[in-house]
Amino acid sequence: MTSIRVERALTQSPHVVWEELRHIERHVRWMHDAVSIAFDSDQREGVGTSFRCITKVGPITLLDAMTITTWVEKAAMGVEHHGVVAGRGVFTLSPRGTGTLLTWREDLLFPWWTGGPLGALVASPILRAIWRKNLDAFAATLT
Repeated sequence: MTSIRVERALTQSPHVVWEELRHIERHVRWMHDAVSIAFDSDQREGVGTSFRCITKVGPITLLDAMTITTWVEKAAMGVEHHGVVAGRGVFTLSPRGTGTLLTWREDLLFPWWTGGPLGALVASPILRAIWRKNLDAFAATLT
């Protein structure tokens, strides 16, 4: 299992940040690696929401099936990945003065045919860089 963590200080309150983050279908607007999102459940938010995300990193395109496992208003949104790359991820919002520290952590298990732990070692800095850019793009949606 590989852990990847990125964070971004935002000037907006957790309430404002959450009001954008909670809309899963909008994540493709700021996640450069997310091509599309299609819901598998009738619900669009909260624990139990399930969806598929086509993810593209360079020449690699994967279908990532996810289920929301944590939903704490203005504080956290967690997912379980059921796709080729399995694991868990969570966005957490922590108040910082009048702003918010947005943290994105993923604990991922890469399959053997991607090199397993060695593939994860190679992929981690690439994903970290992409996700930092994603958080920058997310911050731009709030202005």
